[in-house]
Amino acid sequence: MRQLKLMGTTALVAFTALSPALAQIAELGAPEGQVNIVAWPGYIERGQTMEAFDWVTSYEQATGCMVNIKTANTSDEMVALMNEGGFDLVTASGDASLRLVAGRRVQPVNLSLIPSWNTVDPRLQNAPWYVVDGVHYGVPYQWGPNVLMYNTEVFGDQPPTSWNVVFEEMTLPDGQSNRGRVQAYDGPIHVADAAQYLMYHRPELGIVSPYELNQEQYDAALDLLRVQRTLTARYWHDAFIQMDDFRNEGMAASGTWPFQVNLLQADGVPVASVIPVEGATGWADTTMMHVDAENPNCAYLWMEHTLASNLQADLSVWFGANPVVPAACTDGRGMQTAEGCTRNGFDDFERIRFWTTPVTRCESQDECVPYYRWVSDYIGVIGGR
Repeated sequence: MRQLKLMGTTALVAFTALSPALAQIAELGAPEGQVNIVAWPGYIERGQTMEAFDWVTSYEQATGCMVNIKTANTSDEMVALMNEGGFDLVTASGDASLRLVAGRRVQPVNLSLIPSWNTVDPRLQNAPWYVVDGVHYGVPYQWGPNVLMYNTEVFGDQPPTSWNVVFEEMTLPDGQSNRGRVQAYDGPIHVADAAQYLMYHRPELGIVSPYELNQEQYDAALDLLRVQRTLTARYWHDAFIQMDDFRNEGMAASGTWPFQVNLLQADGVPVASVIPVEGATGWADTTMMHVDAENPNCAYLWMEHTLASNLQADLSVWFGANPVVPAACTDGRGMQTAEGCTRNGFDDFERIRFWTTPVTRCESQDECVPYYRWVSDYIGVIGGR
């Protein structure tokens, strides 16, 4: 029996004894005709944004399953949507996946129904953010770092090397203050970015993981976030609004996803990105199936489809992320190349501290501040408390 303590409650889940630990589908039947997916913006493309990026049409033609997409901008929004129901799949990050498992919103996956499973990166096949007591609650989708994006005209020949440009007031290379010219992520998991910064700059705090914070460490992270609030022009959660801000509102720097960097660069906006000396948090996303999925056959066909190396390659190029199928970097079936994977950080896996749900009973110390506190306190920080 494994004990998951999430959102301030204790979920006792006897994964090996209760029926939810068993995959609900033993063999595939006839496709139902549609599949409903909650996904991050830019994750599921059908050629509408840019014609060359389309991994939906071929699936629909091959299976007869029409893909319906509901985008969500934060992990909390994804969890809320899955709690409401009506969806078959979700592309969940690590700060949502264990909450979905503990809340019994997702079901175990029958890997024997996913023929391409053995092509998945071994580093991800048993990752703790979706595999619980040996039970797989999904299939990896993509992974990558949260990078520091900066305006190259502001920084000139002095690109930033530290996250301090978004956490501490300073004069930037263009001679102006960073106050009112930086952004921060509008999600409680951003507390981990502050904690990671403190791991490097305040080692006396003894932080081992940015997701496992005792009260003193947590208070220090909140204090840093309160400083950041005095600098922040916008707390972003909509990727496209953030891109508009970098185009039109004079933004100098922000944490972001490679997706925004790639699109802005393609439009000729003077931005670049870096993983600073402190390292980076990151996301390793998993396609998970709702416990009450109404279209399970189409859902399984979609999970298999997502592991095709050409899809993984094109998604990697589009989103600036890394494929979960390593062959996508080298087999030439899609747009990605070995050099592109290196540029996206494929070799930096060990440097990234992937999003995971903070829990009270943590590995690095006796007791940690749980996620529900992160939620309420981060709202307070944004509100000026």
